[in-house]
Amino acid sequence: MTKPDIAGTAAVCGDESLRAVVRDLLTTIGDKWTLAVVAALVERDQRFTAIQRDVAGISHRMLTKTLRDLERDGLVSRSVYAEVPPRVEYGLTPLGRTLVDTIDALIGWVGEHGPAVLANRRGRSRDTTAHAAP
Repeated sequence: MTKPDIAGTAAVCGDESLRAVVRDLLTTIGDKWTLAVVAALVERDQRFTAIQRDVAGISHRMLTKTLRDLERDGLVSRSVYAEVPPRVEYGLTPLGRTLVDTIDALIGWVGEHGPAVLANRRGRSRDTTAHAAP
């Protein structure tokens, strides 16, 4: 297994503004609510209240902030329909859809290694895979 060159990856970005984007995106994507909102939009575009229903525990304020951040980064689109009352729907953009495979990979990793992480948190890990040498 090769060691990932995280510093080199950031350096490939070429300039400080792109390195800042990497940091900002990791902060956004790593946010408590972002992945849940993205998951709520995988199947279909949805209205604000439907997303809020799908993402248990998210406040109106946090959903608004999360959607605005995702829209700012081009991961989510906001469509306003000229109806009375106006209808607004949110959906994943093609760029946002590219996150789905990455999210699936992360979920797979948690499925495989989650028990070892839980055991380590409890301080009772006897699983050799939890402490395997690199």
